[in-house]
Amino acid sequence: MPKKIDRRKFLKTTALVGTATAMLPRSVVGELVSDQHVRLGFIGTGLRGQWMLQLAAQRSDVDIAAICDIDDHMISLALDVVKRQGNPPPDVYDNGEEDFLNMVQRDDLDAVYIATPWEWHHPMAIAAMKQGKHVGTEVPAALTVEDIWDLVNTSERTERQCMIMENVCYRRDVMAVLNMVRQGLFGELLHLQCGYQHDLRHVKFNDGEQAYGGGVEFGEKGYSESKWRTQHSIERNGDLYPTHGVGPVSTMLDINRGNRFVHLTSTATQSRGLHKYIVDQGGPEHPNTSVEFKLGDIVTTVIKCANGQSVMVSHDTNSPRPYSLNFRVQGTKGLWMVDNDSVYLQGRSPEEHRWESFEPYRTDYDHPLWKRFTGAENTIGHTGHGGIDFFILNAFVESLKRNVSPPIDIYDAASMSVISPLSERSISMGSAPIKFPDFTRGKWRMNKPIFGTNSEY
Repeated sequence: MPKKIDRRKFLKTTALVGTATAMLPRSVVGELVSDQHVRLGFIGTGLRGQWMLQLAAQRSDVDIAAICDIDDHMISLALDVVKRQGNPPPDVYDNGEEDFLNMVQRDDLDAVYIATPWEWHHPMAIAAMKQGKHVGTEVPAALTVEDIWDLVNTSERTERQCMIMENVCYRRDVMAVLNMVRQGLFGELLHLQCGYQHDLRHVKFNDGEQAYGGGVEFGEKGYSESKWRTQHSIERNGDLYPTHGVGPVSTMLDINRGNRFVHLTSTATQSRGLHKYIVDQGGPEHPNTSVEFKLGDIVTTVIKCANGQSVMVSHDTNSPRPYSLNFRVQGTKGLWMVDNDSVYLQGRSPEEHRWESFEPYRTDYDHPLWKRFTGAENTIGHTGHGGIDFFILNAFVESLKRNVSPPIDIYDAASMSVISPLSERSISMGSAPIKFPDFTRGKWRMNKPIFGTNSEY
């Protein structure tokens, strides 16, 4: 078995991104607000939880009744977030790792928002749904095939929604491409690429106390993802974080709504980047040089779809590289690539065999949902990840108010999240093809696309 990292001996590099101060004014969401209020509880008040808590607290159609965390410091920061928005303080649940079980029993909660380490998403969502609460969960929804089936079965049995909060689905350029796909500009889709290519070495070795100022330092405290995320790189070899790329691709391919993922194969390179980073930052005698990392530096997964398309998904978090979700959308009439922000459409692009800028298409095919907020786009752009956090939270709240299925539902949560355990299984079997479960039980053939089909959420 691989050795576990000593949390007190993590390398300290750059601190995680702090919470921004510019937020969306209540007037921007005024037209969305009805007399109905959504009563939310938040499980997990770390940096991600605080950010989404602040977005929720500024809405006049949301009441924040309770928050839950095991970290008193994060609870204190979360209470300050709510107070700054002029809202009454929520009740606090901080009595150990399972106090969330007490919170979800409350009668005054409509839904819970889960922003905790990955391994807690499944048990927390299950507990909430069993107590009659709808769920919005950060990604991934669960880590094993069995737990993902448990989420689907529990959602169906309790008739509670479980929305995976995959915010990249709402990225402006992605939604413009979705608009172009649905208008037929790319012809019939053939092949798509996506991935999570993000140098996270500084996150995996960061105790979170303060910014790295040169040299190597260590600390006992810390509130960064290194306290839990690094362990996945030690114990697992597969695509650990597929949903940021696969989410948008799924909407373009109508996955679970006329199409589905059928099988995948995955392969991984050798594991070198994290060990090299420890040596480079801490020297060859650093205690963590003895840690064995299972995660290959680059994991490549190829998915086959029922309607014939192929999807290539990349996972690369241990290498020095610029950030990229590696989007490529290719059809019988042309293609779009995100890294050079370019497009080529046969018979439409001005020069054959030459890229043109995607910028005019981004404007001409701006999705109606983004157009609706054009007057507030500068403000929305400051609400997290270029505005997409506003849209994902708005979709969650509005679907609850209307008592309708969210645009990214439990079946989407399942088909996105299951890529991780399936990729691990494929790699462990020598890149063998692994079948996808049909979480819809055949309903995908009749289901109609819902994501991005209206301009409200």
